[in-house]
Amino acid sequence: MKPLEYIQNFGLSLFLAGFGIFIASFFLGNYQLGKEALSGSLSEREAGLLTPHLESVLGAEHSSSFSLVQEVDQALQAANRQVMERYRITSSELQAIGALASDNKPIRFTSDLLDEYYNSDQEVLQFKKKGLQDYGGWLQEREYRGEGELLADLEKVAENYNRYGIINQQGFDKYRIKDIKYQLTKDATTGPIKDHPWRFLMLTYGCCILGAILYFFPKLKTEGPPGIKNHHVQFSAMKSRGWLGILTGTFLILFYVVLYFFPEYMTSWIVMVDPISYLLKGSPAGRFFLYGFIYTLCILVMGVRMLIHYRHSNYQMLRTGSVMFFQTAFAFLIPEILLRLNKPYFDFKNIWPLDYDFFFENELSTLLSSGSLGLFMLLWGIALIILGVPILVYFFGKRWYCSWVCGCGGLAETLGDPYRQLSDKSLKAWKIERWTVHGVLVFAVIMTAGVLYTYWTGDSQLLGLNTYSIRSVYGAWIGAGFAGVVGTGFYPLMGNRVWCRFGCPLAAYLGLVQRFKSRFRITTNGGQCISCGNCSTYCEMGIDVRWYAQRGQNIIRSSCVGCGICSAVCPRGVLNLENASENGRYNKPDLIGNNSFKTQEAGD
Repeated sequence: MKPLEYIQNFGLSLFLAGFGIFIASFFLGNYQLGKEALSGSLSEREAGLLTPHLESVLGAEHSSSFSLVQEVDQALQAANRQVMERYRITSSELQAIGALASDNKPIRFTSDLLDEYYNSDQEVLQFKKKGLQDYGGWLQEREYRGEGELLADLEKVAENYNRYGIINQQGFDKYRIKDIKYQLTKDATTGPIKDHPWRFLMLTYGCCILGAILYFFPKLKTEGPPGIKNHHVQFSAMKSRGWLGILTGTFLILFYVVLYFFPEYMTSWIVMVDPISYLLKGSPAGRFFLYGFIYTLCILVMGVRMLIHYRHSNYQMLRTGSVMFFQTAFAFLIPEILLRLNKPYFDFKNIWPLDYDFFFENELSTLLSSGSLGLFMLLWGIALIILGVPILVYFFGKRWYCSWVCGCGGLAETLGDPYRQLSDKSLKAWKIERWTVHGVLVFAVIMTAGVLYTYWTGDSQLLGLNTYSIRSVYGAWIGAGFAGVVGTGFYPLMGNRVWCRFGCPLAAYLGLVQRFKSRFRITTNGGQCISCGNCSTYCEMGIDVRWYAQRGQNIIRSSCVGCGICSAVCPRGVLNLENASENGRYNKPDLIGNNSFKTQEAGD
């Protein structure tokens, strides 16, 4: 075995050892919940509600997070049941209110009825009274033909109050339950990882990084002359939907599911990166700090692979360096350092609607209350949406963001690059893509309109829809499920641009501008095309590039992110990325005629 092969094998072994320790550390840890954790994680009112239900848990040792989380969850549910019993409006109360109303003719619902019935200063009764007033405002001064009609409407009001008002204000709603389970589990974590986080950082991340670098660098010599090579990729267990690729995709899917929906089970991983968090922002790590840390490391390490693999192309070298820089500096380091300086967390390169919570009231309130810097951040974000996107896309196409700046694109182009050939090139996939990506954009616009309406008016109902429910659905199904679980977890199954192609609302916005008002295009020289199909095979956006190249037609598809790989893999130099004038973008060569061109371009 040659020395370089020894280095590669050693690097692979080191990576697998580090990754194995990382997986094992998920289950390595003990948990002991103390009263100081409750006082640190809960408000005084919350601690008073929850502590009586945790008496049997406090001080007890748990060998896994699963048993502790189950105990905490049962305590939270018991506390909520107690709150519901105390504050719920019963049928007998509604009947008493209806009887008071029926004493008057005509029967009319007024706030005086509530004052008469709930005539005590007792906190519970006053809360019920306010709940009926808030949820039953539409009943005011309405006349009824009989007591039965009034009771029917009062039951609707009481149902909404009992379902939404009590738990949201007096108990623990589903979001607070998730936060509490995570925070209490993290605070209760004990064991070797908690005691020696740096040691485990070196054994996991350190070994993985060093192993990957040792595996990649020998390729400078072992791959021969620079250039794109297939290396029998169609037979690869990792890169051709084989067992190794499916196993990798399964891990990525499970990681995102736990990260977004069950973070309380990954506290060992979060505790491990606490030292890095303290260095950057001066406070303990959270689940999204862990995510940002791993995300950035993936782009940096796999970016090294990109630099080696595409070293024959200056464009690819610059593009890879760009996404590595923007992810490390703008998406990870700067926002964390801002927190250390007591400034708002802000990613200066993120743009609505990809940054879908930019206009949420908590974000707007934070920025507006942060002085001139916060106001600058708000105006900067709005300027990018209104001015930055159309101007930069006009001159450079959507590639300026999707392939040079975006974190999602950066991960797709580095970690996901080995899977780019798996993108579906069929006409059916293209039709689905157009509906889904623009559908998500419309969804994002509707959600944002509802969010701003609520922010300005305080009313959560818009055209019969609850704006809080809309944003919740978008965050869970689009922000977490589509962008995270499917968008990254399906790399080894559907290619590296699943989210960018089928779901990203910002990509849809950029693409609309690029399609109709941009100087960017990929020019082709049909006379030189030998129909090898490399360009179509390696197009991560599922574009049949060869179809255009054979006809000598410019490629101006709205989905094209301008990654330039089609040009890099072309053995004849047929494809070139250009930012010329708008004239001639829609070239229609006489050699072929126009009918086939119109068929492919219609509706794109």
